[in-house]
Amino acid sequence: MGLTPHSFTFHGIGVQYLQGGAGKPLLLIHGSGPGASTMGNWKRVLDPLCERYHVFAMDLIGFGQSGRKPEPPFFDVDFWLGQCRALLAMMPGDSIGIAGHSLSGALALKLAASDARIGQVLTTGSMGAPFTPNADTRLCWTFPETVAQLRQTAEMLIFDKSLIDDAYLAARRAVLFEDPGYAPYFRAMFGSDAQIYADAAVLSPDELARIACPVAMLHGRNDTAFPPHISLSLAGGIARADVTILAACSHSVAMEHPAKFLAAAHCLFQ
Repeated sequence: MGLTPHSFTFHGIGVQYLQGGAGKPLLLIHGSGPGASTMGNWKRVLDPLCERYHVFAMDLIGFGQSGRKPEPPFFDVDFWLGQCRALLAMMPGDSIGIAGHSLSGALALKLAASDARIGQVLTTGSMGAPFTPNADTRLCWTFPETVAQLRQTAEMLIFDKSLIDDAYLAARRAVLFEDPGYAPYFRAMFGSDAQIYADAAVLSPDELARIACPVAMLHGRNDTAFPPHISLSLAGGIARADVTILAACSHSVAMEHPAKFLAAAHCLFQ
């Protein structure tokens, strides 16, 4: 893989990101489920993206290799937006593309509404429109106490169960169980009513109207935790938004259908 680890400090907290490739600068930001990280979200598309783009793939604070906030709230949309802006300020070029998954689809759209340097946005399984969390949403934001519970969550997020192999589970276990401090932090991050977190990511009609760049939204037809009507609703308020609903696909688009993700990326990030 042509990516190397880099870091910076944001509000005294270490931020880890991977950088590699050459060409148009592209920021990748992951979702918010248990064990979420750059590698967990984007592993199957990172190498191909580096063949065409200058990739910056960042772990949000509280996830992956980045540090943690010392005090709550740990689910903090404004804080994560500030973290993204800090990395964007270090990225070269006048036009930057962003790919954001789930929670970070909403972050990417919020950044596009406020930063003229954002030239294109690609979202997968995005949050950002009002919706009512269901049992699967709550499962996504629940720390799995055992490997069996981890598998249950994965089977809800991934349509093709053959993708949930020993390597997938081992990578998630390394994030979830090897650091004794991660479990209480994650539980505290999602310790309130799930509706609070869904609402925190919502973009206002004014924000949506201010997104002038092209937006491509991919959403799995079988995504039960974050249903595809979220992307359809968001696109209704964005002037240049296209939505593709993927069959035989749940929430983890870049893992489940990497070729379709890359095709959308190559069409969008010109």
